[in-house]
Amino acid sequence: MNLLRNVRSRTSALAALCLLLGVFIIVSAFGVVQEPELPQIAAEAAEETEPFWLWMLLGRFHPLIVHFPVGLLCVALVLELIDWRSKSAGLRNGITILLWIGAAGAVLAVIFGWMLAGNEGYEGTNIEIHRWLGVVTMALSILTLLFLKKGWINAYRYLLIITVLGVSLAGHYGAMVTHGEDYLTEVLPTSQSAGEEGSIASNNPNFVLASLQQADTLTLAQQQDLNLEVRTIFAHSCYKCHGSDKAEGELRLNSKEAFLKGGENGAIFVAGDPGESDLIRRINLPAGHDDVMPSKGKTLSEKEIEILTFWVSKGAPWPDKEKSIYYLAPLAPRSPGLPAPTGDLTQPIDLLVDNYFSENGIEWKGTVDDRTYIRRVYLDVIGLLPSPDSIEAFVSNTDPGKREALVKNLLNRDHDYTQHWLTFWNDLLRNDYTGTGYITNGRFDITKWLYSSLRDNKPYNQFVEELISPNKESEGFIRGIRWRGTINSSQSTEMQAAQNVSQVFMGLNLKCASCHDSFISDWKLDQAYAFANIFSDTTLQVARCDKPTGELAGRAMLFPELGTISTDAPTPERLQQLADYLTQPKNGRLYRTIVNRVWAQLMGRGIIEPVDIMDNLPWSQDLLDWLATDFVENGYDIKRLIYQILTSKTYQLPSVSVEEAGDLLAKDYRFQGMLRRRMSAEQFSDAVSKVFTPLYTDSAVANKLPPDILQYAPFTRASLVKNDPFLKALGRPSRETVTTNRASQASLLQALELTNGSKFTEALHQGAAEWKAKYASTDSLVSVLYLKALGRPATAEEINFVESAIGTSPTEEDIQDLVWALMLVPEFQLIY
Repeated sequence: MNLLRNVRSRTSALAALCLLLGVFIIVSAFGVVQEPELPQIAAEAAEETEPFWLWMLLGRFHPLIVHFPVGLLCVALVLELIDWRSKSAGLRNGITILLWIGAAGAVLAVIFGWMLAGNEGYEGTNIEIHRWLGVVTMALSILTLLFLKKGWINAYRYLLIITVLGVSLAGHYGAMVTHGEDYLTEVLPTSQSAGEEGSIASNNPNFVLASLQQADTLTLAQQQDLNLEVRTIFAHSCYKCHGSDKAEGELRLNSKEAFLKGGENGAIFVAGDPGESDLIRRINLPAGHDDVMPSKGKTLSEKEIEILTFWVSKGAPWPDKEKSIYYLAPLAPRSPGLPAPTGDLTQPIDLLVDNYFSENGIEWKGTVDDRTYIRRVYLDVIGLLPSPDSIEAFVSNTDPGKREALVKNLLNRDHDYTQHWLTFWNDLLRNDYTGTGYITNGRFDITKWLYSSLRDNKPYNQFVEELISPNKESEGFIRGIRWRGTINSSQSTEMQAAQNVSQVFMGLNLKCASCHDSFISDWKLDQAYAFANIFSDTTLQVARCDKPTGELAGRAMLFPELGTISTDAPTPERLQQLADYLTQPKNGRLYRTIVNRVWAQLMGRGIIEPVDIMDNLPWSQDLLDWLATDFVENGYDIKRLIYQILTSKTYQLPSVSVEEAGDLLAKDYRFQGMLRRRMSAEQFSDAVSKVFTPLYTDSAVANKLPPDILQYAPFTRASLVKNDPFLKALGRPSRETVTTNRASQASLLQALELTNGSKFTEALHQGAAEWKAKYASTDSLVSVLYLKALGRPATAEEINFVESAIGTSPTEEDIQDLVWALMLVPEFQLIY
């Protein structure tokens, strides 16, 4: 306990920061915290406009600058090891100079590296790890220098070792970003199949190159299949530089005509002769060669090179009638038949999952115990921890239907349910109480409408209709944000409405197509403008990459089969038509999207992932289709959908974790149970408020909320308050854009906020005084605290440990330390 007090004390702030940074090096590098951070939707081009040239220029100095900390800090460690016993004043002066330059170099490397990553389109898990390892290493190098200046020699030496370890890890992940994940392992004898693993997924899972290689001539169908594979490779690896919006070397690969034309040096292939084709020569060059293609990112895999080589050898067939290289999920609903009940499995979800388990060789595990289940369900339905009395009553109840009864009871707690699920819908509908647009009256909240809709369990089709064809209280969603200052055309309020409606309700990304023809889907610029024009009072002029084309947009649905918009009708009438068309039962995509979102919210990972890309393949098409059809047939009832999921044996399986966040997006992902995850910012705040002391008062509540809402909770719920640094640090977004998932992985910012942030510290201070008055002995304090926080009695070993640390009569500071430590343990923070 003295250690905890030292970590939290102001006099030991540097030591605490050092400890945290060291831990987070390991966490970031090796994924010790296994609760995954679900990636945001992979936007085709993160920037809608070209970045400012100066930031791009400075960013490209990163590889040069980064070698200062890499080299000098390592040399400083070597000299320090030499000086460990010799105590040479000359070496000490030299080491100090090296540390000064190394720390300064680390700061510049981080700044320039951040510019490089932001402006050059780097993305993925490795770049995030590299980015944050760089930040941690920078902080460590500065702390190392400070420790040396303070004369804390032993601490400084160990910190220098950790710093060099951080530099090494950061450099390793930087190499992986630049040269690929197999940068070190590809030269090992055991890595012969590495190229296959790195290849892109075929658009056609049944495509087998060997069968085509055995044919003397290719049929039209075989030519189309082969060409589809080739264009998929082009799209994933080449369009960034040679697509519709960029043509380095005057070469485009996005159409038959452009490919045949070639680039500034003429044709890039010789039909039937790969050996004389510049395309084949370049893709076979080693990484780092001046002529290698792709010139940025990872080179092509052996499988991809083999496909392109074979394609050229067959004359590079490119049929005029092309298949799309992008998969588009079916729009119509589908009602799969249910398997026959087997054993104790009777619920439709379980029967469909049982089929999936059988096909994938997965064994059913036993269901979780009552304590785990009640805590899980409370947090998922109402966002609160169960009281000790509720837990004990549930555990002692012998009724076999008690779990179903518990879920029904929680779903009937309308205000508790609403105040929890308000967070989910606020994120999804980008509804907040403060922020950009409110200052200039260019943004409108929908809180009163949203609260009443959730409280009354409004049918989802009506819910969607009132958002798209709005009344005064619900119009804030499609009105968007009128940004202060000049914005680009792709962020007009009409285009925001089109983007948000397509993303939220249809799981479809229009952001790229709002600026130019998409290069990760078949959606075109004119389609995005035609859809946005439905929301406009005037006729929109099409702008490509923020440059007006002079063309006027039409008005049309994204999926014409759903209906035709009256182009000359007034805006309210068009919006009503749009609402009617989107919510009709034959729009299976709308209802697949919502059941997938609810499944992801309760299970930690969607049936389709990411949840905003409904054109990805689900791990169980039958389960997704059945849930969507059943949802429509039973009145669009979201509470009923939640009940079905929470009472299934599938939900009651033990939670699972993953080693890497990217595993959740792997094409060979296999569902085995609910994903273990961290409490949201609001859940954590409410848990602290309920267990120990309220974090928020009524004065923090958004001023536009109905005053009677507050009477339904013993403390102010975090979902009702304006965003603040504490909630932001724990992951609550600004909601200026649609947010469909939050990071579940711990971050450095969260650790610092929970260690030394004012909100949490003030709450601990205030609560400790109250608890000291109620619980004078350590024994009574620990007994109550463990029951309220963890839902179980403290063990004898835990009680003895706490008593040995703080004695039998704790002070207020002892109580603060104990509560702080308890609320940071995984058992409190994670949903198991």
